[in-house]
Amino acid sequence: MTAMAPARTETDLSFLLDHTSHVLRTRMAAALAEIGLTARMHCVLVHALEEERTQIQLAELGDMDKTTMVVTVDALEKAGYAVRRPSSVDRRARIIAVTDKGAEVAARSQEVVDGVHRDALASLPDDEREVLVRSLNRLVGGHLATPVESPQVARRARERQR
Repeated sequence: MTAMAPARTETDLSFLLDHTSHVLRTRMAAALAEIGLTARMHCVLVHALEEERTQIQLAELGDMDKTTMVVTVDALEKAGYAVRRPSSVDRRARIIAVTDKGAEVAARSQEVVDGVHRDALASLPDDEREVLVRSLNRLVGGHLATPVESPQVARRARERQR
């Protein structure tokens, strides 16, 4: 006797969210690469411009581990977009200060990011766009607001099962 796969009773929300997120990240990476930035570099620049923040605070905001943050800030420094310097409130802490050149590229990268998001949403009719954004915001602020601890974290988008 051959076992049959169980029938799916719900929409595969995991696939839909994973796939769209993965494709959006690849489009974002390609668009930012055209101006010489990564998504992480953009994230650090924008958050560092908002207020004085330490490397640790910026790493947390960008969901980066310490090593990735150091590599990202090294790249920003090499490009002349940011510098590490002591905090004005805690001399032991190091903040990331954005240079004038970095502020200019952050303004441009924000336009790029906004354009990628605008293009994705523009592929939907207006009424569907508003419902999607409202619904995703409701999930992010409600049922899917907080990750659940798990011994195994899935990172990669999976292929659609046919």
